[in-house]
Amino acid sequence: MLAALAHIDAWVFDMDNTLYPASANLFAPVERRMTDYIVRLTGLAEPEAAALREGYFLEHGTTLAGLMAAHGVDPHDFLDYVHDVEMDVLEENAPLAALIAKLPGRKLVFTNGDLPYAERVLGRLGLGDSFEGVHDIHAMALQPKPAASAYAGLCAAYGIDPARSLFADDMARNLAPAKVIGMTTLWIDNGSQQENSVLRPDGAHAFIDYTTADLTGWLAEILGDTV
Repeated sequence: MLAALAHIDAWVFDMDNTLYPASANLFAPVERRMTDYIVRLTGLAEPEAAALREGYFLEHGTTLAGLMAAHGVDPHDFLDYVHDVEMDVLEENAPLAALIAKLPGRKLVFTNGDLPYAERVLGRLGLGDSFEGVHDIHAMALQPKPAASAYAGLCAAYGIDPARSLFADDMARNLAPAKVIGMTTLWIDNGSQQENSVLRPDGAHAFIDYTTADLTGWLAEILGDTV
């Protein structure tokens, strides 16, 4: 293990565009179904519905949170609808599964999605047995990352010491609250970043400790392994 990370005993991973490459583009059909849901809900034309979806995401952390706040949407109805997508774009990643298994300590998923969706994704990736648990949007009391309560709830639920934990996410803004409570942070900089107002133009981001475009390669590097 890389000496600077020898103290880490809890490895926490976002899921979408983190445990699989953003190039898989799984979220494209999810976003289309979100837009369709908003069209049905509001009667807006598709372009306006798509803009509303994106606006809610930027303002509230997830489109769902915005729809709940503004329209009283039932989260179960929304999540069931938008996650009803094929996952044939995802491929099993045996090297990643092997590397995660070698990490010392506990391994968890921390996602703004729900558990049924997470289980389908992890199963498709061959990571169904790689994690102790999945802290999903319902476990967050529907207050998604980057809300501070989501991180506090994760740590309380699993008895995690943030100072001995690492959190990896493709959305840089989701790393800032993790850093505030003492977590080591890893940004999966793979092009999926949808909102970069938290990123300084000079490249100095105090809340980001490590950056990689490839989680599998990064884990191999810190473990001194090969893939």
